[in-house]
Amino acid sequence: QVRLVESGGGSVQAGGSLRLSCAASGYTDCMGWFRQAPGKEREGVAFTYSGGGGTSYADSVKGRFAVSRDTAKNTLYLQMNSLKPEDSAIYYCAADPTAWYTCISGSSSDFGYWGQGTQVTVSS
Repeated sequence: QVRLVESGGGSVQAGGSLRLSCAASGYTDCMGWFRQAPGKEREGVAFTYSGGGGTSYADSVKGRFAVSRDTAKNTLYLQMNSLKPEDSAIYYCAADPTAWYTCISGSSSDFGYWGQGTQVTVSS
């Protein structure tokens, strides 16, 4: 069992930046971020696989968001720049000991461990 705890959410004006953190109680090769806005389905945002497995991003955040991981601290980060109002959502950290391809594909049904979520609000 892996416990995930997110932090770093908040309110920011459009064009601003936030950095989310996710502290994990255990290690899994695959970690990532999802988000869910009111009335919308949960969508994958960014994913990373350890050991040089690389990262993947949703098209809507490419060039603006960056996912990284500090394995020594067992912490996942999401740096969010040039934020837009449409980025407003609850952001969830997720993890799973799944294979590389499944991880990078970023489907919520493939992730077994979830954080409680952190709210991000971007005002125009």
